[in-house]
Amino acid sequence: MKNITLSADEDLIARAREQARARQTTLNQLFRQWLAEVAEQKERSSKIGALLDRLDGVDTGGNFSREEMNAR
Repeated sequence: MKNITLSADEDLIARAREQARARQTTLNQLFRQWLAEVAEQKERSSKIGALLDRLDGVDTGGNFSREEMNAR
């Protein structure tokens, strides 16, 4: 694992540490999770776009009333 050095406002760091404690984790682990989410955003967006493209031709058969949508 590679180490990096970051700079941030002291108050921001203190509030982030409070959140980490509340979640019973570390600030380092919260940062790793955030970094993984950022790194995966493009891939996730591509997958969502592909899904929407596949669903583009789906025909629901018309407009439904609230009662029809809730019928079981």
